[in-house]
Amino acid sequence: MSDEMKKIGEIVVRERMSRRTFLRGVGATGASLALGPLLAACGGTTTTTAAAGETTTTTAAAKTGGSLKVGIVGGSAKDTLDPGLSSFEPDNAFVTQLYDGLMGLSTDYQLENRLAEEVTANADASMWTARLKSGLEWHDGKPVTADDVVFTFQRVLSEELLGAPGLPGLKPEGIVKVDDMTVEFRLDQPNAIFAEGLAMRYNMIVPVGFDAAKPVGCGPFKLVEFRPGEQCTFSAYDGFWRGAPKVTDLSIIEFADESARVNAFLSDTVHAISQVPRAQVAVIEASPGHEVLRATTGAWQPFTMRIDEKPFSDVRVRQAFRLIVDRQQMVDQAYAGFGWVGNDMYAPFDPGYPSDLPQRVQDIEQAKSLLKAAGYESLAVELVTSEAIGGGAVAAAQVFAEQAKAAGVTCTVNKVDSGVFYGDQYLSWVFAQDFWYTRNYLSQAAVGTLPTAQWNETHWKDDEWQKLVEEAFRTGDDTKRNELIRAAATIEYERGGLLIWSFNDQIDAHSGKISGLVPDKSGIPVGGFRFHDAFFV
Repeated sequence: MSDEMKKIGEIVVRERMSRRTFLRGVGATGASLALGPLLAACGGTTTTTAAAGETTTTTAAAKTGGSLKVGIVGGSAKDTLDPGLSSFEPDNAFVTQLYDGLMGLSTDYQLENRLAEEVTANADASMWTARLKSGLEWHDGKPVTADDVVFTFQRVLSEELLGAPGLPGLKPEGIVKVDDMTVEFRLDQPNAIFAEGLAMRYNMIVPVGFDAAKPVGCGPFKLVEFRPGEQCTFSAYDGFWRGAPKVTDLSIIEFADESARVNAFLSDTVHAISQVPRAQVAVIEASPGHEVLRATTGAWQPFTMRIDEKPFSDVRVRQAFRLIVDRQQMVDQAYAGFGWVGNDMYAPFDPGYPSDLPQRVQDIEQAKSLLKAAGYESLAVELVTSEAIGGGAVAAAQVFAEQAKAAGVTCTVNKVDSGVFYGDQYLSWVFAQDFWYTRNYLSQAAVGTLPTAQWNETHWKDDEWQKLVEEAFRTGDDTKRNELIRAAATIEYERGGLLIWSFNDQIDAHSGKISGLVPDKSGIPVGGFRFHDAFFV
């Protein structure tokens, strides 16, 4: 493996930082070398309809002013306002208000320019050029310049922050200021999907001399007060490049208990909440003045099997466990039907996704035969899970345990809290679950399945697969790259350590008094935390 590829995923996890990483799963659509200037999306006023994922233009008049209160999944005293270290859901909800990136993702999962006026690549994608929009200012009134861009990415790489794995081929010295508005990213090797790294929220731009204790950004809101583990409050920033937010103030409040979060919403203590429990969807829909926000996404909660530990070091056991699952039953019971069946491969929106491979279905007899051949005619395993993984995860674990009995597998479900699951033992669990938001294949491989990836939960290592992935990173031709991705995904389908049983819908909710929040295909909660688009009606 080349030195450059080794850099993908070589990250120090400071203080065993939780893998409850919001942006860990967020990537962009496949970047073509023919990108040319990527036009920034124009803002529009939309609202949800009853159908999942649909949006329509609203005729409701947008009121200016008001204090918006949003309830989200609780974090801890380790919450941060540093985008390069944002891990928990609160972190990422907070940094989305304070900062912005050169590029980002639209709600329909398309790359778009943000602070960049244009982003272009040379012929072989070994150099990418970003030119800033004119007139951008930080919250303190200073202009946003190329110096800030250079500082941001040199900081990400030199301090090995969480966005570094998404920038393969780039070194600090390869980030070059051309003029006050232009930066070149000179890579050590071609990287056809470099633009996806620019779209990561880990890589949002911060000013020269950035101090997370006194954060200055150029996002839609300015910081008023930060109480880690409790809440963060903001005031609208009139100079935001997309226009001032409609609301005057924003409070993002953390709830460790999901029932408390739902109750706060139904009692109108907060105007919107993230991560609605599936069992509460009907309750919210039946409550006047309260609406469900549902997005069909490529987000997923896999069962993870360590391929370097018994019994999963035997590929026959991994194959058997994939055959144990009745996927539709699990979607119906764990997600209350709010999801769609997976086929043990991630990145379903990637153009290289092998959608024509046979859909894996439950086959108990074949599973028993494989287990017997592997010497595990009777097998007992522990499945580690946590509510911190997301809605439906614990229920899915319980469904698996019931389904496994038919194959002679005794599965003990060990439910632990967030601090335990994503603590010192995280990445050591032999059989567990986890979550990822929508990503395309190579971005996912960079942070989740390459041997040196920061979150290689299954300890996956396969030389044939790795060669395909490394070649795909270097391949500019879309058709050829998609062929390589297809071949790599097929290998994971045949012998990987991930049991990907579904892709789940993101279920949030908002008051009927609020408009402007729309479903986000990435799976990011509450319409991607785009609260600058929200307004009272």
